[in-house]
Amino acid sequence: MFTGIVQGTARVLAMSSHNKADRFCSLRIQFPAGSLEDIAQGASIALNGVCLTVTDFDLPNATACFDVIRETLDVTNLSALAIGDEVNFERAARIGDEIGGHLMSGHVIKAVRIRNILKSENNVSIELEAPKDLHPYLLNKGFIGLNGCSLTVGEVNQETFVVHLIPETLTVTTFGTAKTGDLVNLEIDPQTHTIVDTVTRILSKQKQEGN
Repeated sequence: MFTGIVQGTARVLAMSSHNKADRFCSLRIQFPAGSLEDIAQGASIALNGVCLTVTDFDLPNATACFDVIRETLDVTNLSALAIGDEVNFERAARIGDEIGGHLMSGHVIKAVRIRNILKSENNVSIELEAPKDLHPYLLNKGFIGLNGCSLTVGEVNQETFVVHLIPETLTVTTFGTAKTGDLVNLEIDPQTHTIVDTVTRILSKQKQEGN
């Protein structure tokens, strides 16, 4: 599990060629010094909100390798990465850690595009597309995960939703350099997902029984 409190950004150091037939690639990521303390093969790290497994690591040089399979490439923005790109990262939470954001699974549902970025002196608001199938889970003031960041939905419109970012988020994450048109990984809050689906199922059943 993750908390959605991104610990910093890491750089794509190397990547295998995508196999067009099988859709598979391996990433080698350069982390900030000290970020991989106590790491082990098989550990989980979220990259842009995607839970990945460490397959190899070089502790002195602070690098780690990850395999990315077809399903992940198909639904996330990891398929658009190039050498030198920056990604948000978070080590898996440990029992007893402070939950400063909200519990996240690292299971991205879909990548959505940034429609607009509004900037003022101390604030940035980002407007993103709201896919029709996910619209019921986008609630005003509800939790959401974007590129691994735990954020609060500030506004929900018919085709878009908006999040407001503080300077700290812009400094620590890749959102500080985000551009209109960028793909952003979206994870719906698991509790919201469960509640909405349960209520929808109950109401549907009641309607059928009423008929």
